[in-house]
Amino acid sequence: MPAKSQAQQKAAGAALAAKRGERSESSLKGASRSMEKSMTEKELHDMASTSRKGKPTRTKKS
Repeated sequence: MPAKSQAQQKAAGAALAAKRGERSESSLKGASRSMEKSMTEKELHDMASTSRKGKPTRTKKS
């Protein structure tokens, strides 16, 4: 599933780094912390590898 915004893509990248052990889990905040716990490494990789071109910085909450 591709990221819908640049912020979501960055959060997925941070969560992926923590899941791989490249970053400490305690350094995660907000969405990246919940993503790290609830998503698989493949799902995080797919979301983090989404191109940022044409994506909004943030999306509105519905």
